[in-house]
Amino acid sequence: MSSVDDDDLATLRDEVEPHSETPLQRIENVANLIALLLLGVMPILEIITRTVFRAGIDDATLFIQHFVLLVGFLGGMLASREDAHLNIAAVTVIKSERARDIIQTVTHAIAITFTTAFTVSSIEWWFTAFGEATIAFLPVQVFAAVVPLAFVVMSVRLGITTPKGAGRAPALIGGIVIGLVLSAGSLINLIYFYSLNPSETVFRLEAIWQSIINVSAIPLIVILVGSAFVGTPLFVVLTGLAYLLFARDFGVFLSIVPNTGYAKLITNTMPAIPMFTFVGYVLSESNAGKRLFRLFRAALGWMPGGMVVASILVSVFFATFTGASGVVILALGGLLYVILHKRGKLSEAFTVGLLTGVGDIGLLFVPSLVLIIYGTSAQINVLDMFAGALLPGVATVLVFCILGVIVSLRSGEDRQRFEMKEALGALVESIWEVLLPVVIITFYFTGITTLVETGAVAVLYVVIIEVFVHKELTFRDLTRAGVKSAVIMGGILIIVAGASALSEYIVFSRLPFVLIEWVQANISSRLVFLLLLNLALLVAGCFMDIFSALVVIVPLILPLGDLFGVHPVHLGVIFVANMALGFMTPPVGLELFLASYRFGLPLTRIYRYILPFFLLQLGAVLLITYVPWFSLALIGG
Repeated sequence: MSSVDDDDLATLRDEVEPHSETPLQRIENVANLIALLLLGVMPILEIITRTVFRAGIDDATLFIQHFVLLVGFLGGMLASREDAHLNIAAVTVIKSERARDIIQTVTHAIAITFTTAFTVSSIEWWFTAFGEATIAFLPVQVFAAVVPLAFVVMSVRLGITTPKGAGRAPALIGGIVIGLVLSAGSLINLIYFYSLNPSETVFRLEAIWQSIINVSAIPLIVILVGSAFVGTPLFVVLTGLAYLLFARDFGVFLSIVPNTGYAKLITNTMPAIPMFTFVGYVLSESNAGKRLFRLFRAALGWMPGGMVVASILVSVFFATFTGASGVVILALGGLLYVILHKRGKLSEAFTVGLLTGVGDIGLLFVPSLVLIIYGTSAQINVLDMFAGALLPGVATVLVFCILGVIVSLRSGEDRQRFEMKEALGALVESIWEVLLPVVIITFYFTGITTLVETGAVAVLYVVIIEVFVHKELTFRDLTRAGVKSAVIMGGILIIVAGASALSEYIVFSRLPFVLIEWVQANISSRLVFLLLLNLALLVAGCFMDIFSALVVIVPLILPLGDLFGVHPVHLGVIFVANMALGFMTPPVGLELFLASYRFGLPLTRIYRYILPFFLLQLGAVLLITYVPWFSLALIGG
């Protein structure tokens, strides 16, 4: 029978070990951890004061919301340091190192162009947006300063990591110059803001700048979108699109881009995202994965496919808390690959296909970050979203488990006898991790705590368990978990901020109304609408990360769903399931690239391995789409 030893566990914990740290990097890491801990401590203090003194802390909500701003943009700086901003990165399939260097130089030059422009527009926003607004005794500008600072740091790091050859210097200088030209409108607007009587020269400069933008906006948009397919970070693409569109249609008022992103990040439920993500990474730094796998193996190892079922459950558990199934491939892939294939009797094809596709299911379970953001964007009770996604999630897990059982029977996988002593021992050892979902569900579903406060309780719970009960983590380990989670959080939250600006432009352009009119004129069948929705979301899942899609696409499909009588919770589950399927759709699903990297296999082989699981999940998506009962039964819809 396969087992998990300490060498295997190292694969789970240390897949992305940080390199040796400079003093500046240590300061960044500690600052990030402090911001995370403050984000978690403030809601706990709010719960205590509300319970004991019947009164909360003044401005506690504002502090919590602005800690998210700090965590998001500090995380963005860390993501640029680790070269880990989310991107499509199709360039990884190119074998020529010279060609890869040229493409990376071009994408970095494009990214520097726009991060330079974002820096200037966010400086304008920092000067003009807040007046004398304060949070308790602190000016809001103290928190907001992290936005231009982060863009400066990201620009510098993009320059540092650009290949030295392939025309590095002219590309970077050109990027900075073009970025300053694009952002000249922000400088002009600052002059307007601080001058009671602008000179005629300022008006002429504005006219010249606007004419440059009018001519260059469309070509730059084409270049920007094209560059997304060869590695330009997605936050640059989405924010850059919003920036160019607003500049073309609204002139010098470019502070609307950072202001819209800021407004999105300080919404009430957003703090839950970094909290639950941090929970997932604290667990991954400890031996929690080993304990949980031992439990599932002891409980299920006697049955055919027991090891596969155990692997599925562990993967879903971790994807639920990290909010990114790709992280499951990177963090758990090595460990489970050894157990299922190298030490087990399952084929490489089945093992790689399973591990590439199974993590997505975690997006349908409490406390899925995707469901939280969807509920926020659609103005739906997040509790209803959790309940609505539960049965579809369980059904999809069961389908994967049944396939695992069938394949295991055919492969003659070894089984172990069920031993009550081993099962009870494994349960006792892992009881604190097993109780984590129970704690979350109890606190939130009974109304004891809000969603954000529940996230804080979860952070406090896992820190106490892994640091003081199991005594497996030190402050250094927590810092490492903070860095790893911040890289993901920074990438996600900056994308959400940029996508919200693009979504704002879409609203201003009245595109949702145009789309509704077209659908009303051309589509009369609810089934046809759902089929087209499936196809559109499948394509979107191939080319967009789910967090940007949440902000850009959801406002477009919500009124269409209402038009055809699709319940918004059902629509949300359809959205999540389709986007998850898109991630594993050949040829450009984002997880296929991660699997190719993690398992050291060519993409063509990954395509072949993933096909059965793609078809299986496609069937689940169609069932979820056309049988609303799965999504609505638990909410009485």
